Order: sequence, then structure tokens, then C-alpha cells
Amino acid sequence: MNEREQKTYKSPLRKLVRFFERSRNQWKAKCMDAKATAKGLKHRVRYLEESKEEWKTKAKQLEQELAGRSSQQNPPQGLEDEKKKPPDFPQSPLCLESFEQTLPYHTYSVGHIWLFITLVLSAVASFRGASRTIASVLSLIGPALPRPSWYAGRLWMLRIGYYKLTRPKTKASDWVWIVDHTVQLGVEKCLLILGVRLSDLSRTDLVLSHEDVEPIALFPVRSSNGDVVFQQLEETIDKTGLPREILGDRGSDLTAGIERFCHKHPQTCSIYDIKHKCAASLKHILQHDAHWQAFTQQAAQSKSQIQQTALAFLAPPNQRTKARFMNLEVLVRWGQRALGVLDRLEKRTDHRASHEKLKAKLGWLSQFRDHLKEWQALLDVAIATECFVRNHGHCQGGEVELSKRLDHCIASPKVIQLREQLLAFVKNESLKAKPDERLLGSSEIIESVLGKLKRLEQNRAKSGFTALVLSVAAVVSETTREVVQKAMETVPTKKVLEWSRLHLGQSVQSKRKIALSNTNNAEQIWDQLFDEL
Repeated sequence: MNEREQKTYKSPLRKLVRFFERSRNQWKAKCMDAKATAKGLKHRVRYLEESKEEWKTKAKQLEQELAGRSSQQNPPQGLEDEKKKPPDFPQSPLCLESFEQTLPYHTYSVGHIWLFITLVLSAVASFRGASRTIASVLSLIGPALPRPSWYAGRLWMLRIGYYKLTRPKTKASDWVWIVDHTVQLGVEKCLLILGVRLSDLSRTDLVLSHEDVEPIALFPVRSSNGDVVFQQLEETIDKTGLPREILGDRGSDLTAGIERFCHKHPQTCSIYDIKHKCAASLKHILQHDAHWQAFTQQAAQSKSQIQQTALAFLAPPNQRTKARFMNLEVLVRWGQRALGVLDRLEKRTDHRASHEKLKAKLGWLSQFRDHLKEWQALLDVAIATECFVRNHGHCQGGEVELSKRLDHCIASPKVIQLREQLLAFVKNESLKAKPDERLLGSSEIIESVLGKLKRLEQNRAKSGFTALVLSVAAVVSETTREVVQKAMETVPTKKVLEWSRLHLGQSVQSKRKIALSNTNNAEQIWDQLFDEL
């Protein structure tokens, strides 16, 4: 007899009967549920296959119809007609086949991922907006196509950013590093280094786009000084070799680290961003000007007085508390145009109560008429210098061409002072260039990239750095379908999560959630949270 037959039960037979009957009924119900589920899945698979074949047949018919119509039109032969000829339907990123070929170990195809990233980067869509847009577009192509969620798109963005940041860079001696710090809520500070080769730039126009630059390095740190920046720059040499130029603003920690780096490597020169230089020069001239201080105070008072009245359309613009001297043009332009409105009212023969009300609120502008002209002349000098350096960079003898462009400016003492300061600056920076060499002089591209990062983060930028900081690398350089496919094949999600855990740690929002929650957290977690203070 086997072991099963020899087994005895101590329970009464009446209990065993009820127990075995209940057990049999439970297993029978589970079996019936499993059969029903399997049957439903078979029906759905059959329906999806039929739907797929139906839509594929319709797509092929439309392709044939389109080809027939194109052949009937008999377009003229020639090079220009070849340029105007639309691409074949199968090559389009939105063709049906591109959404049916999924990547290994992925639910979605390259078509899904490429479309999502393009909507976020080029169409200024949010992650949730891109997800809903794709759902609307795919509903027109075929009901069987899956719709990615916003969180899946966010992970795609981070993986592409990680791939662009870590892929090998060409080592050369003509790299330009564009550097800047970005900060958010908390003690963390992040150093971003973008790169572009001088040999890849146009000889006539040095204005950069996001696609022109390459992400070189991203260093999130809890504290930064000259020594930290120097070490970060030294680490970056392994990626591109020694750069020809380092371009950035002159923050105290950046300046100390860059100067030490250039002293150790004389072949590298440091260039001061022209936008920050012009702002610093304007600040030097205007910050102690009593008339300028009175003008800004009067403008702030007038804004508070009329912004909730019928005269709100003439209210002065907001005055920024940070980088104010980089945005003077808006305030000065408003002053001149508002003064023009007052002058038009003076010429009118009819007198209305609204006119008197306007004069009472903005009549103070008349006393700044001559000063506004001088301030506009200062701005003209600064803007002309910025445009010249942004487009032509720094080259030997560049100050001579710039001087010709500034000859038309009015000859007031302050304007002459600013003109001489900027010409001397351009001359000094141009001496760092070799013969027949043009060095970049504007780092506006990195300001634009960091601004796009803040747009992607939206309100999350107020919660400190998160893994989304990796998307700053996805913003720059070209994002083709080949780049998307390579990133998906080589960068798993766990690499992004490991990078975030290693370089960022616990976010501000996560700490806030632990500290302010009503639950009793473990003593170890609580102590670890406050030990970091």
C-alpha cells in the first residue's frame, strides 16, 4: 500500500466529508474561473488579430491609392522637383508599421517613444499632455495600438538623457565647455557642462541651437566651491580631452575653479559670457545713479496704484529682484512708450476726465524724459555689443569692427564710459584667440537649456532636484529615431534609478512627506532625516 492509502485522519467522518466537499467546490470554482478567463483571452486575441489585419489592409489600400494619384499628376523632372517630392509613406515616423515593431523587452515601439519625446521637446507639451495627444493620434490610426502613460514617457526621457550623457565623446583639442550652476529648493547645486567643437561651427554665425551642443557632464553636489569645481573639471577631461575654451558667467565658485584649471592647463582659456558682462557694466553705472533709483521707485509705486484700475493696460512691468540689470530693456521701453502716450494727450484739444486721471498717475514720467533717452542709449550700446559677440565671437581685431558699429551712439559721459569698457573687454578677450580662430562669447544656450528643464519640471522645481534633472541631457543634441532606439536598447530603467540614488539621494519632497506625516515612522528613519541637517 502506498503512503496516501496508509494515511489516517483523527477527525470524525462527518467533519471530513464537509471539509473535502468544501475543498472540492473551491477548486472547481477556481478551475471554472480560469477556463472562463482563458476563453475570454482567446476571443480577444482573435479579435485583435482580425482588427490588425483589417487596418493593415486599409493602410495598404491607401498607400496604393496615394501612389496612383501621385503618378497621375505627372510631376516635372528636375532637381527642384525631387526636393519637393514628399517622402514615401513607410518612411514616415507615424506609419502603422513603426508602431507595430516593438523593441525587445519593451511594450511600446520606437514610433511611440519617438513621438512622445518629440511632443515634449519640440511641441512644448507636458508629459501628461503628450500622453493624451498620442492617445488621440493613435485612435485615428488603429484602435488596437497601445497608449503610453505619462510616467512611461518620463522614464523614456530620463533614459535618453542618461544615454546622451554617458555615450563616448570624440576626444579633440577644439572643444568648448559651456558651464553653469543651477539651484533649486534645498542645499543641492548642480553643475552642467555642455560642449561644442569649434570645427563644427559656422565661420559666419556662431549662434547655437539646442541640437548643436552635446551634454558632457552633470554634477549634483551638496556644496560647491573653487576646489570642487576644479575637481569636476579635471574629471571631465577623461571624456573630451583638454578643452580649448571654458565659457560661463563669473560666479565666485566657478571663477575660482576655472582660473585654477586654466593655470594648470595653459592651452585652455576662460571667456566671460558677454550677456553677464554687459549686465555687470550697466549695474556699475546705474546702481548709484539717483535718477535711476527714483525712476524705478516711481514705477513700482505706479504699478501698485493702477494695476487694479481701468488704467491697468498702462501699468509698468514687473521689476525682477534677481538679474535685474539683465532685463532693463523692458522697463526703459515702457517708460518711453508711456511718455509718448502722455505727449499725444497734450496735443489733443479735447479735455476729458480720463486724461487728467492718466496725467495724475503717470505724469511723473516727464521729469525723466532726457534720462530715458540716455538710458536707451546705454542699452543700445550693450545690445549692439551682445549681438556682435553672439554672432561673431571673439577673434583678433574684433574690437575694431565693434567700434565701427558703436560710432553712432550719443556722446554722453555715461554712454562713452560704457562704450569704452565694453570695447576694452572685447579687445582683452579677443587676444586669447589664435590667428584665424573664433572663440565663443555667449553662453545663452545653457541658460535656455536650464530654462527648458524648469519648464519640464513645472511646479516640481519647487521641491528640489529629482531624477528629472537627467532630462537636461535629453534636451540637447539631435534626438533621432536611431538615438531613441539605441538609448532604449542600452539603458535599462534600473541604471537611471541607480544614478538618481547615487547622485541625488532622497528628494526634498520625500523628506517633507516623512517629516510631516501623521504616521509613526521608524526611529532610525527619523534620526537619519534630521542627522543630515
